[in-house]
Amino acid sequence: MILQRPERIVVTFSIRKNAEGQPIQPLFVCALDDTLWLSEDEVVQHVLQKHFGTFYQAERTPTEPPKGKYTFVAQCGMSGVILGPPNYHDYQNQLRKLHSERFSRMPFEAFKARVKIVRDEEVIKKWVEEQSFRTEYICLNLPEPLRLPSMEAVEKHFRETHKENIVRKVESHTLGGAAARSLRSPELVRLVRTVWEDQKRFPLQVATSLSQQFASRGLQFFKVNKTFTHVSVARPHYLDLEATPVSEGIKQIVQFINGRPRSTRRHLIDALAPTPTPAVIPVQPAPEPTAEQAAPATPSAPEPTPEQTALIADLHWLIHQGHVIEFANGILETAKKPIPKPPKPEKKPAAKAEAAPAAEATATPQPTDAAVPAAAVPEAAAPVEAATGPGTAESPEPAGNEAPAVEADDPATDFSPPPAPDFHEAAETPAAEKAAENPHVESPS
Repeated sequence: MILQRPERIVVTFSIRKNAEGQPIQPLFVCALDDTLWLSEDEVVQHVLQKHFGTFYQAERTPTEPPKGKYTFVAQCGMSGVILGPPNYHDYQNQLRKLHSERFSRMPFEAFKARVKIVRDEEVIKKWVEEQSFRTEYICLNLPEPLRLPSMEAVEKHFRETHKENIVRKVESHTLGGAAARSLRSPELVRLVRTVWEDQKRFPLQVATSLSQQFASRGLQFFKVNKTFTHVSVARPHYLDLEATPVSEGIKQIVQFINGRPRSTRRHLIDALAPTPTPAVIPVQPAPEPTAEQAAPATPSAPEPTPEQTALIADLHWLIHQGHVIEFANGILETAKKPIPKPPKPEKKPAAKAEAAPAAEATATPQPTDAAVPAAAVPEAAAPVEAATGPGTAESPEPAGNEAPAVEADDPATDFSPPPAPDFHEAAETPAAEKAAENPHVESPS
């Protein structure tokens, strides 16, 4: 439900460090539009393409056209850029410039093989007109005007003047889901897509972030039978009636739930505080109603008795303390007594080398990188980590309407981080029946 909409989550990118504490792959942020990149060169090229007018202004001035008569020119077969005649003095410069700016990942010889010779008069005329103007670049936002003759000079000036203020090196960076999916760095886009699909398949990070946010708002997550995750106002907490002084009403509720499995709130009220049967009073037959009185009046729900009010108040306290759990299907259960921890075995003394020479060849566990999440991609394909959150996850379907046994709040079984929460328990008691039981008291679960 959360991952299907990019605007519902945020994506955090974090660097990895080697044993010496140096980042394996650094991260860089463009301060102009908050985009994320893997190198300074990528940021510089991005600024000169998307934000060129912020720093420079191109100006074309007429100049003397090339002398001589040209019958053919070379043209890039992929981009359509006219490079000029191969015997022109600036041909090699234009060829290598185009390769470095737009096709740097292609081998130069393969790029050069895609250049074709064109004899079209219109194409030749267009190249001559382009060479009849000289383009200069005026630096903006400077106290003194400065003109630069080429893009190479513009890039050098940008690195010397503006790079420190525009390019920032970071260790972690957080983007919205939509911004993360529209990144321009191919490696980062691939990493986001991989982590996104991993979270759809096993949403551990999303569910953990969601459960932490719910817990801060008063909803506690706990496991039942070490399989399904349930949510309530409190985690299970065992109530020892022999060691804890409680009222007689509290004891009756706990003893009734323990003695009658799969009992509900309605069963509890009918057994401990039933509604008294009204006395039958004989009355004379009423006269037939007129047309104005034909519409029957809606009967009002009976007011709860003082005994029922006290019983519901005690049950409310037990639920908020975690002593009683009311599941989504209405079944009540008490928190079970925690199982004591088994004693830890004593460590055996290390064997001497001369007595047991084979002890030196024991296998050691493979070291793991604690900073790598479960959804991270291999290091060669993902130089940085990407984690998603906050969001919810698609939970496994519960096994029918059964209310499994509840485990008590045992520090030996830590509930954080919980797996994906399960909100699909089918309600066994309809809402109308619950309203008929007690219309003035809401269930705390």
